[in-house]
Parts: sequence; C-alpha cells; structure tokens
Amino acid sequence: MLCSKDGEIDKIFHMDSIDRKILAQLQADGRLSLTELAERVNLSLSPCHRRVRALEQSGAITGYRASLDPAKMGFNFLAIVFATLKEGDRKAVRAFEEAVEEIPQIVLAQRLFGDPDYLMHVVTRDLPAFQKLYDEKLSAMPGVQHLRSTLVMKTVVQDRPFPLDLSGRDE
Repeated sequence: MLCSKDGEIDKIFHMDSIDRKILAQLQADGRLSLTELAERVNLSLSPCHRRVRALEQSGAITGYRASLDPAKMGFNFLAIVFATLKEGDRKAVRAFEEAVEEIPQIVLAQRLFGDPDYLMHVVTRDLPAFQKLYDEKLSAMPGVQHLRSTLVMKTVVQDRPFPLDLSGRDE
C-alpha cells in the first residue's frame, strides 16, 4: 500500500518484468515513441501500447513532462521551509493545503508525521525575492504557528528515477 497525493491509500499495481522495463525506459526518456519503446522492451507495437495504456490507467504512470534547469529559468535560490500548524484538525489542514496550492513558488510540499507538520521546497530568483515571498505570503498562510527555513547550498540528487527492480524482488 502506498499513500497517494491526496492522502488516500492506493493499491500497488502488480506488474511483471516487461511492465518494469517499460517504466524504466519511460523514466529515462518520456519522449520515446511507442515504436522505439516496443523495440527496447522486445515487444511488438500493439502489446506495448496496451501495456502503456494499462500503466497509465492504473495510475502507475501519472503523466509526462519536461525536466527544466531552475537556474536557466531564473530560479537561483532554493529554500526548504518547515511549517508547524497551530491546530491539526481537518479544517485547519485543508485551509493550509489550499493556501500552499495557490503559491506557485512552492514546487514541492509534503505533510509529515510529527513536528514539523509540513516540508516545502520554495524557489525564487534570489534572497530578496524569497524574503518578500516569506513576509507577504508564507507567513500569512492560515493556521501557521511557526515557520523555519533553511537554504539549500547544493542539490546532490534531483528527480532520480524510481529504483525499479527488473527481477520483481525487493532489495
């Protein structure tokens, strides 16, 4: 069982080694044509297409997108912000999460067990832009008891593909 984005418990999609090969290839290059993908996983086109569709419909594949270089987009500043809420009831959590979704500079937000309640990755172009965002939006989010921030010195691993065990066994 896995927790999904909305906090619901999802069933694990059972897949064989071919499904894992398809996922590994698509993680490496989401722009592969179905023909190329079929060749790489040693399937004919129709069965490959059916499997990809099944993986999409099961939710194992959630979408396709381009990976962007934050610095080339002008985002040279990354902070990790921890938020602790005053109250942990459903209404407070919902209000906070709705506010988070409205701030595009928050590129990752995760609800945590324990204290703090949330971890957020925030990108801006520089420190003054972060300070303004912090003062005007982050600190004004509903239900916040306190925020703590730390600055990212260096990104060591980013968007690493999931470690698909092609043999089907967990390590």
